[in-house]
Amino acid sequence: MNTAAESKQAAQQYDVLVVGAGMVGSALACALAGTRLRIGLLDSQPLEPVAAPATASGYDPRVSALSAASEQVLKSLGAWARLPGDAVSAYRNMCVWDAEGTGEVSFDAQDLGELRLGHIVENYQVQNALLQQLASSSVTLLPGLRVQGLVREDSGWRVDCESGQRLQAPLVVAADGARSRLRELAGFALRQWDYLHHAVVTTLELSQPHQYTAWQRFLPSGPLAYLPLPERNGKHYCSIVWSLVPDEAQRIMALDDAAFCKAVTDALEARLGPVRATDRRVCIPLRQCHAKEYVMPGLALIGDAAHSIHPLAGQGVNLGLLDAAELSDVLHAALERGESLAELAVLQRYERARMGHNLAVMAAMEGFERLFHAQALPLRWLRNAGMQLFDTAPLLKAEVIRRAMGLSGERPSLARA
Repeated sequence: MNTAAESKQAAQQYDVLVVGAGMVGSALACALAGTRLRIGLLDSQPLEPVAAPATASGYDPRVSALSAASEQVLKSLGAWARLPGDAVSAYRNMCVWDAEGTGEVSFDAQDLGELRLGHIVENYQVQNALLQQLASSSVTLLPGLRVQGLVREDSGWRVDCESGQRLQAPLVVAADGARSRLRELAGFALRQWDYLHHAVVTTLELSQPHQYTAWQRFLPSGPLAYLPLPERNGKHYCSIVWSLVPDEAQRIMALDDAAFCKAVTDALEARLGPVRATDRRVCIPLRQCHAKEYVMPGLALIGDAAHSIHPLAGQGVNLGLLDAAELSDVLHAALERGESLAELAVLQRYERARMGHNLAVMAAMEGFERLFHAQALPLRWLRNAGMQLFDTAPLLKAEVIRRAMGLSGERPSLARA
């Protein structure tokens, strides 16, 4: 509870206050840094570049599969050039197959006239690059502040922090993740459901090269994805995301390292040879949620605060970066027109541009997830026949992968080369 002295503390004034300095919130702050606006970026963490993790592989288990559109957003913001060369792993191919049949689909960047399908990058490396970019900008960094309250005032919103610090802005943007405190305080309604799956995440040392390929096998218990990482000291690495029903996830987590390496080798049918070693495993419950609205007067949700999805195709951060890029476009255009950034009509332009796209991707991921868990024989036959047919349809494959890469359809200006 605030003391009397704290309650009288004057609020610090900003034009836009971004709450949450993860990749998405930091990207938005970078995008607005060149304007005349006073931008504040608040987070409960220190907001300083972090060192490499103390793992056996030297890799952090939290990685993202960045699309071409996300790469372009980061390039436009000046952050991509700040990524260390050995932190970025381009993948040129993708191979997806069904454990209960013969269905298999492969994608090759060369078929699209591209050099790569995307990049696998550790989240902290992207975050470090964005923080380095912000350090030389006009954005005010507000580290170590935890949101306690949110108050609607005549001049905008006031964010009250546990420390007693008060921050005020006509426009507040919630980028504080899937369990957004700001979204909860503002009273946004949600649609959410539990996948009844947990994701086991870690880094593996392989006995064979990953061939610059992202591998994904759909098992009855859930999909397993191998995401290629850069080689180090002649050793081959992949990050994995293994979606499992809770009981199976608990069993897998309880295995010793040798037994786990064998289990994950068998789960991928040893396509990359025996797994040699594993880092510590992390188990994450999987939930999906979507805000029924992304905006209200003077308040907008972006990234996981607006939508969180199954990690089936690694689209979460890509959707979030496009949210940030689209909101940046809307706010820049409103500035040029002399409009109030906090007006609901202005913010709804962002909502209209992003909600349909995000819902379509979420629906596709949900459909895939349900289809590959279906055990009925007719559905299994249809699933495998459909995969085989799809793999022989180059034009359709090309359009699907170009959309996943963010190379087709309407795109925010930051995502266009």
